[in-house]
Amino acid sequence: MNKKIWFGLGFSAIAIATVMSVPKNVVASDHDDGETSTKGRNVNLTDLYVFREKDQNSGAKDDDLVFIMNTNPRSVARQQYYFSNNAKYEFHVSRVANKDNIPTGKENVALEFEFSKPEANGQQEFRLTVEANEHKIGFAKGITTPLSKDPRSAPKVNDLKIGNSKISVFAGLREDPFFFDVEQFFRVRAGAAGIGPAVGFRPANQAIDFTKGYNVNAIVVRIPRSFLQQGNSKATVFDVWETISTRNPRTGEYNQVERLARPAINEGLIVTNSFLNAFNSIPPNKDLSDAAAPVRAEAKNTLLALGNSSERADILLGAFLPDVMRIDTTIPSGYVNAVNGKGSPIAGRMLKDDVIDQTLSVLTNGAVKSDNVSYDGNGPSQGHQPLVPQFPYLAFPN
Repeated sequence: MNKKIWFGLGFSAIAIATVMSVPKNVVASDHDDGETSTKGRNVNLTDLYVFREKDQNSGAKDDDLVFIMNTNPRSVARQQYYFSNNAKYEFHVSRVANKDNIPTGKENVALEFEFSKPEANGQQEFRLTVEANEHKIGFAKGITTPLSKDPRSAPKVNDLKIGNSKISVFAGLREDPFFFDVEQFFRVRAGAAGIGPAVGFRPANQAIDFTKGYNVNAIVVRIPRSFLQQGNSKATVFDVWETISTRNPRTGEYNQVERLARPAINEGLIVTNSFLNAFNSIPPNKDLSDAAAPVRAEAKNTLLALGNSSERADILLGAFLPDVMRIDTTIPSGYVNAVNGKGSPIAGRMLKDDVIDQTLSVLTNGAVKSDNVSYDGNGPSQGHQPLVPQFPYLAFPN
């Protein structure tokens, strides 16, 4: 399967919001997917980023990787938001023997974060527990960085000792790095579907970035690759996904309510809300199970509705299920830097990767090259703050 086939999936997944009349809050990168009165925004995932730190900072160690989990979408400027003290926020990692292997979705290493209630100064204490092969190997405590009067003040970076390794953690508000002219995209897709006037994307000086000015609650982790290898493993390829689980107040048990890996997969191809909730509640190793067959069938029907043949839809499904973010740590990081034999991306995701432009260009064979929104901005209604040059890399909060 070639890059063109896979990128067609990426953009088609986002396009469902228009073609299938999904509510507007169900858009790319899981922003606000499934928000309900019982699942507020602080237990709602937005994006996952996974990259070699040296590809973001040439002065970083060769062995270090960075994981970023963003939550609490649409956090407005100059307002403090908190992590839930009734939830677990987790990164899950599988070691992969070969970059072409089908993901097992079997967890080898887990990083589990739990937060206390906020103090009067807005700070929260967190506990990081690390498990390897379902056995606890260590824990450490740290503190979040609350919003200060000067949002550009130095963040609290917690250097935690787990086993013989140091894991660095930042937790707190940062600017949302995602960028996309969502509003105009709906118009473009409506025109392409024949349910509205045919229009193109707005010029750069008129394009509007959907997330400009918003913050997210971010958990940023710097972790040595050797720590993920655990023991005698020489793995250099890893599958990563993130989840949030909430505690049942009656039983004390935790139930998974959110899951995310690649952008625009679950919330893009799955239309029925109960199916979306079911997908969010299972691990990747259940994506291909008999129990998940109805969810896969709906995803395929969505692909068929977009004009794919049955054969091509099956190829696409095979490329992104199980849903994980694969990173080959022997090559430069970047969402479209490399794909494996199945056409799945295998180089993680960097903060400035333009998922929208990359997929638009390939899907249309170069006819449409951009939504005219970039991270740094080409017009007055777009443009994010500069990324900071050192860990945690995300821009200061608005």
